[in-house]
Amino acid sequence: MTATTGHELVTDSQLKRYAKLIYDVAGVEISPHKKQLLSNRVRRRLKVTGIDSFEAYYKKLVALPVTDEEWDHFLQEVTTHETYLFRDDSNWNWFRTEYLPQIVSEARTSGRAKKLRVWSAACSTGDEACTVACCAAEAIAAHSQWEIKILGTDIGVGAVRDATAAKFNERAMRLTPPLLRKKFFDEIKGEACWTPKPQLRKTMSFRQHNLLDPLNERPFDVIFLKNVLIYFNTESKLRVLENIKRVMQPGSLLVLGAAEGVSELLSGYERVKSWLYRFTNSASPANGKAGV
Repeated sequence: MTATTGHELVTDSQLKRYAKLIYDVAGVEISPHKKQLLSNRVRRRLKVTGIDSFEAYYKKLVALPVTDEEWDHFLQEVTTHETYLFRDDSNWNWFRTEYLPQIVSEARTSGRAKKLRVWSAACSTGDEACTVACCAAEAIAAHSQWEIKILGTDIGVGAVRDATAAKFNERAMRLTPPLLRKKFFDEIKGEACWTPKPQLRKTMSFRQHNLLDPLNERPFDVIFLKNVLIYFNTESKLRVLENIKRVMQPGSLLVLGAAEGVSELLSGYERVKSWLYRFTNSASPANGKAGV
């Protein structure tokens, strides 16, 4: 068998087989025009494992149970995208200046329970979950007796491990407001990275989860499902969205990425903003007027 060179690409046949394998396990679609991307990322695993060809590596994956650590490494290579704290200003401006002050006011004047449950789905290395924790600490810290639970999940065990370690380099921290960085993070001397203070850590937990499977949790107030559905086809998107509904209740909010392209697939939601939907549990299409 000929060893793979540093510039060789997977064949069309290999691309189809790899794409089917990835779809069957993770529900993620690899389109034909991503031949270069897939080749580059599989080649990284060839280098690490010492396997000498795309074909041999494919056969190894097929022979392994999906719980094997190599599957985790492989899926992280082919599905991971860049993430960093406070990504997408519009989302966090809403969360910090509209949503959190609103629920604090409701708890004070309308008897709302002093609880906040947030799910960061496909959390990667935990940047988004940590941003949620930072914003919540800023808005709610002065108000006692609040119970805050932020759950981050990802299909990759390695990603969950990194999220739990919670070490963010300067690039990941670059959009974090200076005052929040100073108040809620400690710099790790000699490592050029930052880690959240204990008050943030205690509100966060992480675990492995495949979005194609139901999540065994009580309903959340807010679910962040950003920049992940773009990798799914319509069938898989519908399956994921159905699982999301299982952990929502009327009034729960769903935050999507700007390019997810799923608005026509959403039912039982009221559109609040172009990327924000309120779960109503009705069967009508999501076409409500914008609001808070």
